[in-house]
Parts: sequence; structure tokens; C-alpha cells
Amino acid sequence: MTCHFRHLKEVFNKAGIKITPVNRKEIDMAIHEIVGVNYPNCPATWRQVKNRLAQNEAAFFSTLKEALNNRT
Repeated sequence: MTCHFRHLKEVFNKAGIKITPVNRKEIDMAIHEIVGVNYPNCPATWRQVKNRLAQNEAAFFSTLKEALNNRT
């Protein structure tokens, strides 16, 4: 779980998302849903996240923020 978070620190900072022990799993699950990879398949998720960031970083940030807002 959350193995790709170490790679996403800068992404979270750019998106204005603060990672805490309380929200970490929810964020991880949202990322898996966004990229369409079953939880908790970290390697496949990280590959998809890298692709999405390369295609359109701003769209990924927006989608992630929206997904997190919908979870609360």
C-alpha cells in the first residue's frame, strides 16, 4: 500500500494535497480508482500515474482533487 507515494511527493505538493496518516489510504485508493488499477497493485498504479502525469499533469491534479472531495 502507498508504495508509490515516495515518488509522488512533488505531485502532492503541486496539487496542494497534504498527506497525513489519517488520509493516506483514502488518497491511495483514489489514485488507484483514477488510473483504473485494482487496489493495492502499486507497480501497475505507478506506471499509469507516470503516464497520466506525462500526458497532462494539471488534469491529473484536478481529477485527484475532485476524487478526494467526493470521498468526504
